[in-house]
Amino acid sequence: MTVLEITTIILFSWIIFIICWERIAPYRKGLPFFRDGFWVDFVWYTLIQSYFLKNLIFLFIIPVIQNGIHWHGFAFFQRWSITEQVLFFLVTHDLYIYLFHRLQHASKLLWRTHEAHHSGKEVDFLAGSRSHVVEIIINQTIEFAPIVILGAHPEVIPIKAMLDAMFGMFIHANINVKLGKLKYFLNSPELHLWHHANYREVFHANFSTKFSLWDYLFKTAYDPGHKPGNERENWGLYYDYPKDYFLQHAFSVKRFDEQALLKYKWFKWYYELRPNLINAFKKAFGSKKEAAIVNIAHTPLNEETVDSLTTAETNKQAAVNYN
Repeated sequence: MTVLEITTIILFSWIIFIICWERIAPYRKGLPFFRDGFWVDFVWYTLIQSYFLKNLIFLFIIPVIQNGIHWHGFAFFQRWSITEQVLFFLVTHDLYIYLFHRLQHASKLLWRTHEAHHSGKEVDFLAGSRSHVVEIIINQTIEFAPIVILGAHPEVIPIKAMLDAMFGMFIHANINVKLGKLKYFLNSPELHLWHHANYREVFHANFSTKFSLWDYLFKTAYDPGHKPGNERENWGLYYDYPKDYFLQHAFSVKRFDEQALLKYKWFKWYYELRPNLINAFKKAFGSKKEAAIVNIAHTPLNEETVDSLTTAETNKQAAVNYN
């Protein structure tokens, strides 16, 4: 078997394992499998967007960069083992992701490329796939271009991609798991699900992807020891955000009021098409269970409180309005 075949089998086995884990030990009880936004995340982000961006990055962007610099790696680096190369790229890229992720939360412009990732009110293993096209192009080009340009073993790419996907599903998974003292080194849902909560305390906290070490090292870790709560206002964004894939990308360029656009027949038809299809599917296969309600004494983000957010970079009072 090839490395690609092995990593594919491992990845699909991991997906099944995570799905079962979410059903057995949920972080938020009552979340349905076919939750709000499931089909947008699965069809548009996981399948369609991933396929096209993979081809764009590997067939066009990286070859252009490589041909432009006329450089094919370090000889000493190419002598490293596959394990050493994978570990090197895991650590260096994860540090980059931490820093860039932190910058996205501090910059009004970059936030537009990241807000989609925070728009879900029901976070599970698939929620991590919801990322803006621009965000994916930037991050995956910076992730995989060095692997190709430095002349790493061909096996490094599928192994690194598999580990990325496994970690991404794990930290977003709706599973109630505690890593003990390992949480100071490895990231987990215990920390990252708080990052997706709608509280001012975590808007500039818990940026790590694989290694929570970065958050503890740079003092951006937030771990209150309890859960955010199960009400919809406890999660996602404090402002209304489109549910449609194309409207989400349009919203990042130009803010608009969906309800105001419903006066146009073509928009009303398009706007209601996806929900009607999803509702028809839910009637046939979906779950009607509702999430349990738990009240936690924290400060949800809203238009008033967001103006008093303290940025992690300056630690000064700053008015933040990303709309």
